[in-house]
Amino acid sequence: MFHPKLFENRNVVVTGAGRGIGLEVARQFLDCGARVAVHTGRSKSRDLPDFLLTAEADRRAVLISGDFSEPGGTATFAWKVLDAFGTIHVLVNNAGTMVGRFPAGELTDQDYEVVTRLNQTSVVEVTRALLPALRAAKGAAIVNTVSISALTGGSPGSAIYSASKAFVSTYSKALARELAPDMIRVNCVSPGTIETDFHERYSSREKLEATRKTIPLQRLGTSEDCAPAYLFLAAPSLAGYITGQVLEINGGQLIC
Repeated sequence: MFHPKLFENRNVVVTGAGRGIGLEVARQFLDCGARVAVHTGRSKSRDLPDFLLTAEADRRAVLISGDFSEPGGTATFAWKVLDAFGTIHVLVNNAGTMVGRFPAGELTDQDYEVVTRLNQTSVVEVTRALLPALRAAKGAAIVNTVSISALTGGSPGSAIYSASKAFVSTYSKALARELAPDMIRVNCVSPGTIETDFHERYSSREKLEATRKTIPLQRLGTSEDCAPAYLFLAAPSLAGYITGQVLEINGGQLIC
């Protein structure tokens, strides 16, 4: 557990925070004293946990829905964030998903466009829109979510998803070099196989069990395993000399 005042008086933005890893990241930032703009996903009607609603009532959280797969979706979201926060200390670009499994020979132009828009174009657009507010913080951090599949290529049907995550990884390293004079650090968290509804939608139980057996720690990861890495990389007191890195959270999958 991090100190409850680690991010006191800090403004944090977390995209893709309506469920899974992003939701837990938002929770832990709130627990550490941050004011958090929470991107709750595309639906305004999604059921949200009580802690988010309480934080909103206490004016510690701003809940913003937005469909990043639609043209203008990221711009509208960024406008609402900037209306709430003039300065941003931490940006977590976590929004994205596989959308579906698309064999290479069956991938349509529309499939390709949706996957790349959600997983890579949205990261570029949100970062670009919020960059002035990040520069204003004079010591901000960007933490982008990638995936173990950016290194391994993923499993069948996930080629474009995996490639989009590799794009974000390389983009983040380039940004780290470019934004260093602005005192903005840029890093990535790369989850392995994590027990969220992502894998409930895109992986069978048999596939997940086969994967579990290959992991040295002999279990799948959880959102709680992943979230502290985001806070670590975001905190200047903990990771102030770390930029351009990818932190792998996978129970040892990559050493096998």
